Amino acid sequence: MKLVRDLIPQIIEDSGEKCKYHIARDNEYEARLHAKMLEELGEFRRDPNVEEASDILEVFTSLCRFHNINLDEVSNYADEKRANRGGFNERIILHVRKESQK
Repeated sequence: MKLVRDLIPQIIEDSGEKCKYHIARDNEYEARLHAKMLEELGEFRRDPNVEEASDILEVFTSLCRFHNINLDEVSNYADEKRANRGGFNERIILHVRKESQK
């Protein structure tokens, strides 16, 4: 059993095959979304491409919707954070954070 896109059962049945499925309750749905995200991240890691990136975005969008998080707010917050703290484009790896001397 795994979480699939909404139209997959219909696509399977339209091809002449039969399938069994159920509609997940909240706790199962959230757990399956997390598992799907890890699956999609693994696929993207093995083969980074637009299709895999779009799958990650779709799962992320579903997770945000499940938690009532507005995607426009997420995007705006990311923009603000990038403006104040930067992004990850410079490839900076922090080795040790030195403590301030008193």
